[in-house]
Amino acid sequence: MPLVELPSVSITGTGLFTPPESVSNAELVASLTESVLKWNAEHAEEIARGETAERAVPNEEFILKASGIERRYVMEKSGVLDPARMRPRLETRSEDQLGIQAEMSMPAIREALAQAGRKPSDVDAVIVGCSNLQRAYPAVAIEIQDALGADGWGYDMNVACSSATFSIQAAVDALRNGSANCVVVVNPEITSGHNNFEMRDFHFIFGDACTALVLERTADTTAPDQWEVLGTKLVTKFSNNIRNDFGFLNSSEVTDRDPQELVFRQNGQMVFREVCPMVAEHITNHLAQLDLTADDVRRFWLHQANLKMNQLIAKGVLGRLPTDDEAPVILDEFANTSSAGSVIAFHRHRNDLAPGDVGVLCSFGAGYSVGSVILRRR
Repeated sequence: MPLVELPSVSITGTGLFTPPESVSNAELVASLTESVLKWNAEHAEEIARGETAERAVPNEEFILKASGIERRYVMEKSGVLDPARMRPRLETRSEDQLGIQAEMSMPAIREALAQAGRKPSDVDAVIVGCSNLQRAYPAVAIEIQDALGADGWGYDMNVACSSATFSIQAAVDALRNGSANCVVVVNPEITSGHNNFEMRDFHFIFGDACTALVLERTADTTAPDQWEVLGTKLVTKFSNNIRNDFGFLNSSEVTDRDPQELVFRQNGQMVFREVCPMVAEHITNHLAQLDLTADDVRRFWLHQANLKMNQLIAKGVLGRLPTDDEAPVILDEFANTSSAGSVIAFHRHRNDLAPGDVGVLCSFGAGYSVGSVILRRR
């Protein structure tokens, strides 16, 4: 049988919601320092007997040197900085109120639709991809669909920090097989809810944000800014080096969970050592599958987890360290926003590219998981 040529699909709009409150490294360090000193004083006798280790106070210079992060946005600041709480203080919403993830999604989606020249009624599929969902069901995507006044279908998916690129492939597949005509991919990340602000090694890593993308068949769009999807490539490989065990079975387990297991935790050195070469090889192989090389790539929009990781990954692809123009950074302002990070980079750093320029949108994280989307400006 002759091969059937698949329809071309393009990203035609992007949107970003930035929470109104920002937390600096200095504020985080001051809060955790107060908490650590109090904990050490309360456990002084155990520490003196060698039964438990003294907790170390955080260091602002270490945060910047280790990660490149200067600040982050959060949905609620006072609870995060309260040494007695150290997690967001979010009000419980009634069932007739819009959920917090749906609420933060709406401004991002409306911006993306405006760029694409589409109305909410044009949307016939919504895919929510993020590292943590506020409930099991009903799906946040269906709540968003209802709030938009859109028809069609929607569902939630979670591949941690790679959720955006995995969602993009799902959207591309839906458009190519005819099950949708206008797909919204949205990434409502409230990472402050899963972060461990009590741990020196983790407390600075994450920030909150929400991104949105509109995807359509290229032949059906008249949007002024079109980014054709040349190809998508996904890979997963199981690892416990990034883990969060919070789930609906916690209350049914016979033994009590260590509270530290119910929030984000990682073996950072192992992640760095194993993920960087994995991602660089993934991008290189993806480019080769499309008869492209690193020299053909104008820009890399990488997952914004750690500055050194991004530099090493780009170096693995390019054979040299990237310039800021080749691999723009937004994590200094946003920190690690999980799946939203690479899309924020694309949202903010694409307008200067010329028609025909090629870029790589790539995310990676827990799983392990890696997703890449190779784009060409039309």
